[in-house]
Amino acid sequence: MELFESTSQPDLFPQSESSSHRQAPLAERMRPQNFEEFVGQEEVLAEDQPLRMAIEQDRVPSLILWGPPGTGKTTLASLIAKKTQATFVLFSAVLSGVPELRGLLKTAEQRRKVSGQRTLLFVDEIHRFNKAQQDAFLPYVERGDITLIGATTQNPSFEVIAPLLSRSMVVVLQSLNDEALGHILDRALSDTKRGLGSSGVTLTPTARYLLIGYGNGDARSMLTGLEFVVSQYAATKKPMTIDKPQVEKALKRKALRYDRDGEEHYNLISAFIKSMRDSDPDGALYWMARMLEGGEDPKFIARRMMIFASEDIGMADPQGLLIASAVFHAVEVIGLPEAQINLAHGVTYLATAPKSNASYAGILAARKDAKEKGNLPVPLHLRNAVTSLMKGLDYGKDYRYAHDDPKGAKAQTHLPKELEGRKYYRPKDPSPSDEEEDLNSPWLFNL
Repeated sequence: MELFESTSQPDLFPQSESSSHRQAPLAERMRPQNFEEFVGQEEVLAEDQPLRMAIEQDRVPSLILWGPPGTGKTTLASLIAKKTQATFVLFSAVLSGVPELRGLLKTAEQRRKVSGQRTLLFVDEIHRFNKAQQDAFLPYVERGDITLIGATTQNPSFEVIAPLLSRSMVVVLQSLNDEALGHILDRALSDTKRGLGSSGVTLTPTARYLLIGYGNGDARSMLTGLEFVVSQYAATKKPMTIDKPQVEKALKRKALRYDRDGEEHYNLISAFIKSMRDSDPDGALYWMARMLEGGEDPKFIARRMMIFASEDIGMADPQGLLIASAVFHAVEVIGLPEAQINLAHGVTYLATAPKSNASYAGILAARKDAKEKGNLPVPLHLRNAVTSLMKGLDYGKDYRYAHDDPKGAKAQTHLPKELEGRKYYRPKDPSPSDEEEDLNSPWLFNL
């Protein structure tokens, strides 16, 4: 069991100059020791943010820290540990089980009763406890025996029981962007005490770019990759500059040109969508693989698949949207690398499904009329006569109730008088001219 207790601002990750520390992995040595070193999560931890102020003032509520690996969940816990005057207990759901947890909770209860001392309990990988096991926390959180800080890579809506969620503040930590990763990488290369500053190693711009891409939002993964690359050339004369081919050789990974915020992002997603639209599963799988290898967010791909299922398949196969929705849910819950299987399943289904954009073309045409014709009045027979005055004004008069008179209901009109006879849904032969005009609509996202 991984456990740490202290009543005087503990340091979960002591940064001494001992030989054991110097042998620790680079990612561990470079773990931020203060908020100034903690980069990439400014939306929740900037100086003016409520959570940061609560931590600084030692008023931390129960928290659920949710984010991908390497985004700073455990580091944030260590910073909270430095600031609190409470007893801080670190517990891993991977290394320990419920019996050990119950012992800690009983100790926390006695501590509060005897000395009034608060306990902050950090539970790493809290989703490893099933929902029945998570019930063990509830009475201790409710009584104030513990302040719970849980860390998870899984969506807490699905993996943490509702009573705990309702008593906690969910803090979402995002994958680190390239700027934040670059800052962390540069600090690791320049820091002479904890990092590689004394090694005389520098990176070419392309090697730096490749390592940032290798991290893919995960600082730990990037620093682990950097340390391995440097170790391959440790015997080389110092100082030395590591270039892109050396990084590729060490990591056995070719650099794929993919800028998540630039033109290539739109080029690849366009190729992906058009391959599915043309019923080519091989092309769709390849372009999706390119995006995944380049570091694209898999949820972005899954979202585009959901749009595609209605835009290009529609009523030709209504199951398509259900499949795409299930894929998005799987990606959200499972995450990479396993979620690539779910994505491949969805892509091959959507690519080989029959296609129809009739529903999509229909809403575009209907919106065009709604915009150009203005506020056309609702026909009287379609209005609801909720008062006697409305009934006297013929609201609802001559309306045919479909369940009583299906033939009559089918014969009555359901459009404003000015649009009678207009056809929006054309499942067999949508008008090419309308389609061309629709694709130029200013509010449509064009691939």
